[in-house]
This record gives sequence, C-alpha cells and structure tokens, in this order.
Amino acid sequence: MREIITLACTECKRRNYTQTKNKKLHTEKLEVNKYCKFCKKHTNHKETK
Repeated sequence: MREIITLACTECKRRNYTQTKNKKLHTEKLEVNKYCKFCKKHTNHKETK
C-alpha cells in the first residue's frame, strides 16, 4: 500500500512537495534533489512526518 509523504528542503526547512511511497518495500527515508522556490535553487529535499 502506498502512503503520501512530504518532502522538506534541507536548507530552509519548508515543506514543498508531496509524493507517494510504498513503505513496506522502501523503509529508508527518501532524499531527492528538487527545486525550492523559496531558496530559488536546487537543494536536497528529505522525507518528513
């Protein structure tokens, strides 16, 4: 079953994106490089609660 997760910028800590993830197959936290409109640059975004 897929669950909705929230991605937050590692620099400004704002929650910018949502994605779905299968938590049974992928137990580690997701980290992707995405554009942050508040920082105005590409930064790493980590999965939050």
